Order: sequence, then structure tokens, then C-alpha cells
Amino acid sequence: MIDRQIIRRMTTLIPQLGRKRFGFRHEKPPDPRAFLERYHSNLAAITAERQPEVDALSRKLARQDAAIEALRARHAPMSRPARDDSERTHRTDDCRSPAECRPVKRHGAAA
Repeated sequence: MIDRQIIRRMTTLIPQLGRKRFGFRHEKPPDPRAFLERYHSNLAAITAERQPEVDALSRKLARQDAAIEALRARHAPMSRPARDDSERTHRTDDCRSPAECRPVKRHGAAA
């Protein structure tokens, strides 16, 4: 998300980074290396400005990943209770297509 914001901001700056003069018919053409140097220096400045935010989000994601793993570890050994209802014993994990996952309708059964 932050990368997209940086790219968007750099895209708006590109016209400002271009040549300072209008036209170069009688002069030498603008140096593309100078444009790239200005572009890279501005990109580095914007990235450095947003680096604390990137670091904070990285730490938050690491905490969330650790919490998810702890939750999975806590609930993994538990087995699922057996069900008495024969229609509901079909597990959606075994479905190969959406049609296979639909509950079976029986004739004469109350809806």
C-alpha cells in the first residue's frame, strides 16, 4: 500500500523533474542522466520519509502472524465432534466442485 502511494507521488513529480527550459531546438538536448539522478534522489527522499511507517507495519504484520500461528497451534490438536445428522456429515473439504458441496435434497423431506 505504501509502495503504491510512493509510486503515485513520484508519478506526479515526474513533470517537475523534467527539463527546466521549454524546447531545445538551438541548444543541446537535456541530459537524461540528470533527469534520472533527480528522480532517484526524490524517490530516496520520499522512501526515507515513509520508512518509519513501513517498519511499523512490518512489526504489526509479524505480530499478527505470530498470533495466528499460536491460535492454530492451540486449536490443531483438538478433534471435531462426531455429528449425528447423516445429511451434514458431508464435509466441504472433500468437494471438487460447488455442485458437490450442496446439501442433498431428498424427496418427501421437509424443507
